[in-house]
Amino acid sequence: MMLTRGGEYAVRCVLYLAACTTPGQVAPKKEVAQAMQIPESFMAKVAQTLSRAGIIQITQGARGGYRLLKDPSRLSLLQVVEAVDGEIFLNQCIMSPESCRRSPSCGVHRVWETARQRLRQTLDETDFATLAREEVCSQQQKE
Repeated sequence: MMLTRGGEYAVRCVLYLAACTTPGQVAPKKEVAQAMQIPESFMAKVAQTLSRAGIIQITQGARGGYRLLKDPSRLSLLQVVEAVDGEIFLNQCIMSPESCRRSPSCGVHRVWETARQRLRQTLDETDFATLAREEVCSQQQKE
């Protein structure tokens, strides 16, 4: 399983807002896109999805941009990834057990489910306040 480009960009956007802005501050769209190396056209799509999920607010106009709506300490990596990419499943038999008649008795099925649960738990235990402490917000990054 590989995180989609949209999921990766969503994580970058939220990380920037958590690390490089103060609570309630609006970060200009262009600034976020440049600092986190996200194409502006893709940034707009990702921002719409994050907005619909209630994670960020999009402000229009000359002073427009993005504002984080959730406390970074209460916002997990899992929430952001699944807001963009949907619920994480490692394969079809986990997503739709009825798609495989072997699921109830398959040893591999149980391994996939355990791996899925552990991955989701790891992402859920990782909050953006913790990640933000490791992020460097510098003028160089914004250029």
